[in-house]
Formats: sequence, C-alpha cells, structure tokens
Amino acid sequence: MDMRACVAMSGGVDSSVAAVLLQQQGYQLSGVNLRMFHNEDLGESREKTCCSLADAEDAALVARRLGFPFYVFDFSQVFRDTVIRDFVEEYQAGRTPNPCAACNRSVKFGALLQRVRTLGHDYLATGHYARVEQDPDSGRYLLKRAADHSKDQTYFLYMLTQDQLAHTLFPLGGLRKAEVRQIAEAHGLVNARKHDSQDICFVPDGKYADFIERTVGHPSPGGPFLDQDGRVLGQHKGLIRYTRGQHKGLGLSTEEPLYVLEKDAAANAIRLGQDSALWTRELTAERVNLISLPELTAPLRVTAKTRYSQRESAATLEPLPGGCVRLAFDEPQRAITPGQAVVFYDGEVVVGGGTIRE
Repeated sequence: MDMRACVAMSGGVDSSVAAVLLQQQGYQLSGVNLRMFHNEDLGESREKTCCSLADAEDAALVARRLGFPFYVFDFSQVFRDTVIRDFVEEYQAGRTPNPCAACNRSVKFGALLQRVRTLGHDYLATGHYARVEQDPDSGRYLLKRAADHSKDQTYFLYMLTQDQLAHTLFPLGGLRKAEVRQIAEAHGLVNARKHDSQDICFVPDGKYADFIERTVGHPSPGGPFLDQDGRVLGQHKGLIRYTRGQHKGLGLSTEEPLYVLEKDAAANAIRLGQDSALWTRELTAERVNLISLPELTAPLRVTAKTRYSQRESAATLEPLPGGCVRLAFDEPQRAITPGQAVVFYDGEVVVGGGTIRE
C-alpha cells in the first residue's frame, strides 16, 4: 500500500490508537496536533483545556514511539473566526449552539482536511467513533454508527460531504472503548489510561456565560422573566445564562415549577411556563446536509435525535423550500432547542442532519 494518511492527534488515547491501527494496515503516516488557542483567548482556564501543551506533548511522544513525523498546526485564527464567533453570536441571539459540530465543519474536516490534502496526503484520520463505507449500488459514501453505540459520535459528524467522507478514515469505528485502551497498553502508549475530555474544549469549567462576557468585553444585560400571558415575574441575569427547558437557577419563588420556554433576543426577555409547554412534535431545520441520498424530494421515514445523549425517535422528514426540512415526530419531544443539531438515521446509516431553527 502506498497511501498517505495524516492523523489528527489530540494527545488522547483514541487518536493515538487510530494511528497504531493505520500503521498496521500499511499506511504512510504523519501526525498533526492542532493549536486552537492562544493564552489570551482563554484567560485563567487555559491550563485546563483538552488542547493544552501537555496534550500536544503526549501526541508527540506517541508519534515518536510509533516512528512517524509529527507536526503542530496553528489553527487558532480559523477556530476563533468560526467556532468561537459562532458560539458567542448564537448565544447572544437566544439560541444554544453546538460548537463540536461547528468545529468539525469548519476546522477539522474543513481547514485541516484541505491542508493535509494540499500537502499530499490521501486521507485525514481521526479518533472519532464512526464508520465510513461506500454503497456498492449508488456509489455514495455512507456515514454509519460505530459498533460501540455508547461511544458513537455520528451526531457531531452529520455535516460531512461526499468529498470529505471520501478522504476521511475512522479506524476506531469497529471497536469498543475497552478494546482501544487494551491496544494502547499493548503498544506502551503514554496515554493508555488517560481520561476522556468531557466539556467543550474552550470552556472546560462549563461557565459558558463567563466565557462569552469575557470574549465580548461586557456583561450580558438583564431583562424580564415573563409568563405565557406576558406578565413580568422577575428579572433574569442575561439571555446567555439560560437555555430552553432549564428549571434550576431561575431565582424565582413560585407556587409551581417554571421552565424556560423561549428566549426573545429582540426584547431581551425570557418566557417561562410549565413543563407541559416544552413538549412538541415538530421542528424546522436549516443548514441541512444529506449524506445517504443526494436530495430529499418526498416524505421519508427516519429516526432522529435533537441531542447527542438522547435515543432516536421515529419521525417523518419532509422537504421545505430553500433547502430546509420539517421533521414530525411520532411522539412529542421535550425542549427541542433552536441552535442545536438534529440528526436523521436509517438504521445504522446517517441520512443527514441540520441546525434546528424552530
């Protein structure tokens, strides 16, 4: 085999084992670690991120042990101009964005894939738990769930195009996490028992509002909490501190539990109500990307989910003008949130996905 693959190495065990497996398969490898931040981007939290200097050193040690070249690419500008800017603007507009999906779209399978192909590599490989297969009948590249459904990451990869899938490798797609750690230990990798990162990489302490206020340089203005009839119930501490379905942290004393139903950025108001008002059957999605089929011309039965951690539910997908879609669930879903991703499945195959508009 004379195929060249560049492995995106975060310093974690998953991308390191991806490199091991590709090396065993005969690929000519190089590794790359992405520098996403400069110190001034993150303030005091910079030492806690998953993209720290220590992580880059772990990735370099693995590359050295396996004997292939290793590089560090500074992608902090594109990360700041796309992922962080989108994150801040979406929260300020009253939506709840998905920065991991945005990073995959703009950085990893956008700018990075373009860079490694320009440098002569045939593939970009990552440690994502997913599978890519080509349909022998249609010729289309398919994105499929990982064998380990508990680790499956296709929810964050729905935006991949046919060209990107044709030049992407997911070596861990057929493995379970325990098997990945066993392979790492068998090869003496320094990060074999390293913990997985859980939080958004640029907000490791989970304090999204603090990060946004630090980024824009001023506090998010407070405004009214309203009931469903428009009556003022109290004052909120800034739209960016709340998301649809939230109950805790409202700071109100009411006879019955209240939840965030809607954020009105134009009026800087948050509408509250009972949990029953959070349940709905339909949503509209924009920025839709289809993978398993070239276009949607008629209603299609799928399963879908609007959060990474939830199980899919049966639904019907319908095309709308302008490339948008309507998704009608068989059963009501709770707290469908504008700005989040919705992903459609046909069994193990990802049909596509988009961004929830309403």
